[in-house]
Amino acid sequence: MKKMKYMILLLCAMMVATTSCDDFLDITPDGQVKRDPLLSTPEGIEDAMYGVYAQMRQQTLYGQELHFSTLEILSQTLWCYGNTGVTAMGGYKWEHSSVKSVFEGVWTAMYKNISNVNSILDAPLVANATEYPYTLYRGEALGMRAFMHFDLVRLFAAQYTVNPEAGGIPYATEFSLKTPEFESLAKNYEHIVADLLEAEALLADEEDYAGSGNFMLDRQIHFNLHAVRATLARVYLTMGNNEMAALYAQKVISGGKFSLKEKTEVVNDLAGVLSRKETIFGIYFPGFYTNVSGKLQQVTSYYSLDLRDDFMELYERDASGLDFRTMAYFSESGVGDDVKYRLCKLTDIYELNNMPSDRPAELILGVNLIRLPEMYYIAAEALLDSDYDAALALYNDVRMHRGLDPLEADKTLTVELINDERYKEMIGEGQTYFNMKRQNLPILSHDGKSTYNPADGIYSIPVPDVEIENRN
Repeated sequence: MKKMKYMILLLCAMMVATTSCDDFLDITPDGQVKRDPLLSTPEGIEDAMYGVYAQMRQQTLYGQELHFSTLEILSQTLWCYGNTGVTAMGGYKWEHSSVKSVFEGVWTAMYKNISNVNSILDAPLVANATEYPYTLYRGEALGMRAFMHFDLVRLFAAQYTVNPEAGGIPYATEFSLKTPEFESLAKNYEHIVADLLEAEALLADEEDYAGSGNFMLDRQIHFNLHAVRATLARVYLTMGNNEMAALYAQKVISGGKFSLKEKTEVVNDLAGVLSRKETIFGIYFPGFYTNVSGKLQQVTSYYSLDLRDDFMELYERDASGLDFRTMAYFSESGVGDDVKYRLCKLTDIYELNNMPSDRPAELILGVNLIRLPEMYYIAAEALLDSDYDAALALYNDVRMHRGLDPLEADKTLTVELINDERYKEMIGEGQTYFNMKRQNLPILSHDGKSTYNPADGIYSIPVPDVEIENRN
């Protein structure tokens, strides 16, 4: 009975997320700025928040381009032979029409959704929040605003540690027809950190209200307290502040909310669903399979994405033990030299086998955006110079939960080894390119025949022309 009651509440919440959320986004006509009456009640604010999360699953955002597609092409992990758009993207041809179209879509969709967040933050009940549930609404919204701006900064601005005074992006803090001005990268990060720290304070007591209503169910699909802290860990590491990066990553690790899955739980744990144990934040998305199957599972000339030629070598290099990720993340067909691999890590096996009704009821369909292992890698890297033993323990912990033995006693843990493990774990999740950019690393081409260097402009994605044109 308890499980049935839970499922009814979950279904109600999901129905809101897939219906009224889209209605919210159409309430205020384009070209007008007015305070919508929808945002004058808790129910209306919650519907608006569901709308923000729903917009994040667009193909132009985390439903495809900012997850398993464009960002994985930029890291040379995935490729499509004969596809001119993919060839241009993987060659960092920023002026190619199809490449420009992709990034214009990202820019436009993200700022539109940031505007949706700002409309919520501008509502009097949220702007003047002093008590639950309004403090929680404000905390989630501020966290999401920072999260989306951070990814825009990572795409369209220079790496902070290379040049903090470089030009940044507009940081939108108001629901207004006036486009905010561009500001320095340092100012961008100042805004991001400020929003996240305020969100952390506002969400500090969210556990006290767990399960108190539909909105408080399944906090994995909300920008919860732990998601805020995990994002702060990402941000501080990107800024080169190792002390704060380690602090926030360890807050998530020691928070008691999440745990590393056992090696026998790796298979299918991310297959179109949020990880049972490791997802800190993800997006509910019942249609994710459609996006994934066409690009990753099926083999279609000039459309589907193939793995880089040498990807398996990384999993086999100096491997001691059995890496369960090789069975969980990849499928193969053919024999001998004709073996072909697919990235099946994200493919919903119940949809693939035409048995969706057999899927366990507690699984949440969707996209994993922040997972626990990343916090171990962040903490390990951040502590490497100041507390080697702690860094090594964190590194080994993830390895052993994936079926590998600890690092051999005669070997020294390095950033390169952490990068290798991070790559193997995060493949297909859109984080590798950002990690390479953060460290200003060269990128080996998908076929291993050439190397792209930072000086080649591989990390210099230009602001879309549409933004410049709209300001003239």
